[in-house]
Amino acid sequence: MIATVHSVGENIVFLLFVAAIVVIGIVSSIRQNRARRQRLKDMGILAERLGFDGFNPDPDEGFVAGWGFLNRLSQGSNRYAFNVLRGTYHEQPLFIFDYHYQTGSGKNKKDHDLTMFMLVEKEAFPQVIIGPKNLGEKIAAAFGVGNEIQFESAKFSQKFCVQSKDKKFAYDVCNAQMMEYLLLNPGLEIEIEGPALLLAFEPQLPVGQIEFNLQRLIEIRSHLPEYLFTSS
Repeated sequence: MIATVHSVGENIVFLLFVAAIVVIGIVSSIRQNRARRQRLKDMGILAERLGFDGFNPDPDEGFVAGWGFLNRLSQGSNRYAFNVLRGTYHEQPLFIFDYHYQTGSGKNKKDHDLTMFMLVEKEAFPQVIIGPKNLGEKIAAAFGVGNEIQFESAKFSQKFCVQSKDKKFAYDVCNAQMMEYLLLNPGLEIEIEGPALLLAFEPQLPVGQIEFNLQRLIEIRSHLPEYLFTSS
């Protein structure tokens, strides 16, 4: 009899535990959906305020495939852009978008959500990737981008990893003004290839920080030498 009561008590505790897990999951799902709806609304408001001419909140795998030559848009699986803003800022055509991809599988599967800023230039450039030291080295190991470029500034080389197969272009990009700016803005991750100048942030940025980082993208562009944009 005592054993039966004990068994019933254990079952009740187990059921209560399962019920608590289910409730927590439901509450978490409701909060996530609410946050997604609010972000969508705020991104739409931002697009209107900036005078952008396009906003697509839906998942867009085709957009990512079209820019898939960029390393940051070729990682993992289940890749898609969403909340894509298209417009012109300081006379520069650009995209701002959220980006999703997955790594791992089964219990080790992980979802990654980022915010991306991408200027589209008329020129086609060699690939160069600039990022914080540890991140840059991981990118190089994963994708074989090229040799790490060394600079005279020991401070810059300690803080940033610059990868490119075109050493001259890497030096053009990481000129004295650019290095000074990046040292004042640690943590930035930049990729240049083809017509794209990409600035990536992981995890996803709050909408309230997007306009500030859009300005930082424009400032990065301003530190690139104008001769790179002069057609021969």
